[in-house]
Amino acid sequence: MLAGWPGPVEAVELPTPYGLTRVNSCGPADAPPLVLLPGGGATSAVWGACAAAGAARTHRVHAVDLVGEPGLSVPVPGRAPRTPGDLADWLDAVLDGLAPRGPVTLAGHSYGAWIAAHHAARRPARLGRLVLLDPTQVFAGLRPGYVLRALPVLVRPTPERIRSFLAWETHGAAPDPAWLRLQDETARFPTARPVTGPRPDLARLAEPDVRVDVLFAGRARCHDPGRAARAAREALPGARVDVLPGVSHHALPLTAAAEIARLLADRY
Repeated sequence: MLAGWPGPVEAVELPTPYGLTRVNSCGPADAPPLVLLPGGGATSAVWGACAAAGAARTHRVHAVDLVGEPGLSVPVPGRAPRTPGDLADWLDAVLDGLAPRGPVTLAGHSYGAWIAAHHAARRPARLGRLVLLDPTQVFAGLRPGYVLRALPVLVRPTPERIRSFLAWETHGAAPDPAWLRLQDETARFPTARPVTGPRPDLARLAEPDVRVDVLFAGRARCHDPGRAARAAREALPGARVDVLPGVSHHALPLTAAAEIARLLADRY
């Protein structure tokens, strides 16, 4: 997956209170920093399509492996994050290592967007811009049918279960074959209890400190994208909120890479 990224990829391991965090970076070293958080069960490698579509021309892209999730971050035994506050502290340490002197653009997909929103609500001064890509549990809850479909993958993941679930959620779309093989490998990753908790404090996100952009996947099965978009516009009247038709939740970073890159470049 990393071989398909544009230009050389620099891999670094940043120390945090919760272990070493792997970050894959590319793009001009003097460009504005863009920190990307993947969804749950994904890795930093999912952002290569966005980088290749133009994000790495306008920004210094820093794609993060979430601590405790599949990827090459190495958690400290017995020190896994347990609360949204823990995740905010973890992300603070990551930002200290990537861009200690200035505000960054922080973007997240799905569970990564939930983490990014919690961090922004707690540390607005650290960010210049927040981009939420089909965020889950931020503006709307999960559909019961989606949870039931995902349950076998969460309880006992296998490559077959992962592929069956992704085929259902993406409406049979064909994401990158290399990414699918990488998703197969996540079945071997040690099971970790994901951090859960309340929705982020949307009142804090509505304050003018941080610019917020929200992009929903029009064919998402995890929630009702139209209803979630209306909730986002009501909660964040100053934010830009769009729904991208024809794209599913899990395929969004891959199949909508050009649209996401334009959004990040402020030409969406």
